[in-house]
Amino acid sequence: MAVRPWVTPQDVKSWSERPSVQNRSGKKIKTDIMRAEQYIIAYTRNTFSDPERYPEIPEPVRIAVLILAEQFAANAAALGKESGGMFRSETFDDYSYTLADTDFQIDNLNLGSLLDAYIEPAELGTVVMKMRKL
Repeated sequence: MAVRPWVTPQDVKSWSERPSVQNRSGKKIKTDIMRAEQYIIAYTRNTFSDPERYPEIPEPVRIAVLILAEQFAANAAALGKESGGMFRSETFDDYSYTLADTDFQIDNLNLGSLLDAYIEPAELGTVVMKMRKL
């Protein structure tokens, strides 16, 4: 049975090339990992708790957790910078612009190619139909 957490904070730090993630505390990265795992469980409707099918977490799922946890950590670090993390501006002669950092879109990470093989079918409910004479 795949035991959670599926990756460690050190795994995320080793995976990432971003200094903001590598310098993030282990406690905060644990939270990022938990968020990533919860997203994957909800996306796949699969807890990976069947010991026969998943004696350990599949490598594509593990990689998806690393990618997502790193992105959560990097996003949190960017939003928490001393400058407020929300806006960046630059000026060139008579031209200036301001960028606002926004939350990333999980869809842009293309995790489907890693996770689609592990999606469990949705449970079918029952339908109750009542008929009456007109």
